[in-house]
Amino acid sequence: MTQTTRRTVLGGLAAAGAVISAPRLAFGAAPRTLKISHQFPGGSIDQGDFRDRLCRKFAAEVEKRTNGELKFDIYPNSSLMKTNAQFSALRKGALDLSLVPISYSGGEVPALNLGLMPCLVTSYDQGAAWKKAPIGTEFTKILDDKGVKILTWIWQAGGLASRTSPVVAPEDAKGLKIRGGSREMDMVLKAAGSAVLTMPSNEIYVGMQTGAVDAALTSSTSLISFKLEELAKHLTTGRGKSYWYMLEPLVISKEIWSSLTPAQQKIVDEIGADLEKFGIEGAKADDQEVARVYEKVGAKVHDMDASVVEKWTKIARETAWKDFADKGEEYAKLLKLAESVPA
Repeated sequence: MTQTTRRTVLGGLAAAGAVISAPRLAFGAAPRTLKISHQFPGGSIDQGDFRDRLCRKFAAEVEKRTNGELKFDIYPNSSLMKTNAQFSALRKGALDLSLVPISYSGGEVPALNLGLMPCLVTSYDQGAAWKKAPIGTEFTKILDDKGVKILTWIWQAGGLASRTSPVVAPEDAKGLKIRGGSREMDMVLKAAGSAVLTMPSNEIYVGMQTGAVDAALTSSTSLISFKLEELAKHLTTGRGKSYWYMLEPLVISKEIWSSLTPAQQKIVDEIGADLEKFGIEGAKADDQEVARVYEKVGAKVHDMDASVVEKWTKIARETAWKDFADKGEEYAKLLKLAESVPA
């Protein structure tokens, strides 16, 4: 065989090999692992904090639907990065996904403080209606412009654990050191006569344990998951009526989402939306469970009624709502859009 013929034969074999292997590559993309970070206690897909379970259900279903193209590592307890660093990391594409209290990012993006504006959302139905209402459209756009996309809208009612005296009405807050959970909630508490402390919910236990915090507002689920019943003598629940509703969505970095294939994007979006029912059911169940947990250890449990919520609302309108609207025309418009959603 001449050298020229040998080269021709080898070249033909190489080309044939490429043709044979090409369809094999087309069957599916190489597996990719994404990271989900959150601040809440870890568990399993069937047990534990429902927010951690939601992340695990999302991961399992996406992996199944993409035939293993997308996999996930989940980092609970702020084990991947500090709680307040998550939003900035999402914006930069340094973090893939997170389930995060959106108002924690209010210092970076002030409009996001609407996600925990006291007395603005007062029922689960009202919170759920945001998604398809004009306020939801605007809120989504604000996040999109900042590089973050909501996958699962999750609202949670909140209550208050106190290691000293009960705090139900505004007058009960006077003289106490209280963790509110947002800048706007802190404004309301200050107007009621309390001192305020700023910290993520996973740091409340130590604050109460050391005496730095007398009482703390947080979601019903966090009141359970962070075992505050070990320190509290009183609980004001969020069941029935509450002036404290927080938006804690599952979100993805837009940079990461844009890097997915169209088919993967569709699956991720669909599963995120499908899990909203699980999120609402989990939040509502914990509104009831928290009372049982605290009663079991001897804490006094208190509920709010419409008249109490109205007292808080009056203060909120005069302080936090006014402060937000006074930031500019854009903020005043956002507040009006949110107010227009029926309770």
